[in-house]
Amino acid sequence: MSTYVLIHGAGDGGWSWHRVAAELEAHGHQVVAPDLPAGDDTATLTGYADAVVAAAGHRTDVVVVGHSFGGFTAPLVADRLAADRLVLVAAMIPAPGESPDDWGRNTGCGEAVRARSARDGGLTGHTDPYVGFYHDVPRALADEAMSRERAHPSPAAMKQPWPLDAWPDVPTRFVLGREDRCFPPEFLRKLAAERLGVVPDELTAGHCVALSRPAELAGLLESYR
Repeated sequence: MSTYVLIHGAGDGGWSWHRVAAELEAHGHQVVAPDLPAGDDTATLTGYADAVVAAAGHRTDVVVVGHSFGGFTAPLVADRLAADRLVLVAAMIPAPGESPDDWGRNTGCGEAVRARSARDGGLTGHTDPYVGFYHDVPRALADEAMSRERAHPSPAAMKQPWPLDAWPDVPTRFVLGREDRCFPPEFLRKLAAERLGVVPDELTAGHCVALSRPAELAGLLESYR
């Protein structure tokens, strides 16, 4: 059995993984899904990694999974824990020395969002979270997710250059949602190819796939073992 270390995205907490965690635990795995520091303007990417490593303790057979902004933290954790595998889910893929603040401009994310929005009538990049993020999440879960929003990441983390010199030497997979209205699927396919040299696995889901398609996502994670 494995220990899955699940890292949430911006504004979220460990709760965002609770449906996937239940699926994995039903198969006998351990799950660690910590709340990363929030409300602290001085917290850094390194500090986020410290918090996850502390939560993971001395567990072995670790699979690290990062969602969205968690893509900046997950590789740091996978490197430090000598993880068996790293999985990015609808995630940002940083380059060495690149800050989160610079990532969108460097990758062309904004242009990709605008191009997709022009094709889908403005759904992609929509400012209403029920449209832009939670469109395929059950309404009660979407309401709860928004009630749990936290001030994460911090301004300091957004400005910090990603501290690794290269991508960690850990087998890496990427999962995207074909209906993602935050990071367009065609954008993520291209970015995963350019920065990781991988072809993503795809689910028919939006950005918040851990809430909308937990069984399907857990099944993919299991298939990577």
